[in-house]
Amino acid sequence: MSSPSKRRDMDVMKLMMSDYAVEPINDGISEFNVEFHGPKESLYEGGVWKIRVELPDAYPYKSPSVGFLNKIFHPNVDELSGSICLDVINQSWSPMFDLLNVFEVFLPQLLLYPNPSDPLNGDAASLMMKDQKQYEQKVKEYCDRYAKKENITSTLADESEEEISDEDVSDGRSLSSEDDVAGNADP
Repeated sequence: MSSPSKRRDMDVMKLMMSDYAVEPINDGISEFNVEFHGPKESLYEGGVWKIRVELPDAYPYKSPSVGFLNKIFHPNVDELSGSICLDVINQSWSPMFDLLNVFEVFLPQLLLYPNPSDPLNGDAASLMMKDQKQYEQKVKEYCDRYAKKENITSTLADESEEEISDEDVSDGRSLSSEDDVAGNADP
């Protein structure tokens, strides 16, 4: 690779040609959303999330910014912002990694092996350590409520047509729904 921009183009193209639905934002390849399915044989199996990816100018030498747009109950994912706590993306990123690694290895491992000792969601971490059965039930409830295909597809087209802020992104039902917008308390 002769330049980071060529590598960025190639990595995005590889991701688009894979089994992932990729929706560019603002007609560019530096920001896009990816449809991500929970890994098989995990609590998250059957769940579908919209993942926001932002590639810095220095990609692949600097890691991508990756976050969940619809809600997920997980110790290492901030429930309000969707930010993830994953060393391989946040601290130990290497240009040897690419976007397919993020979606085929890093995110599935995050969901398969939560780390409650390094939480972004203290409630999820605490529940996981104190009552595994109740934790599993809450994960399933979030998957049923927020991680269905219909929750994410309605906003994929909307976002590619108009620019909206993170505060405006709901769980995918509609942008006017106040009840399920990340950041608002559940009723």
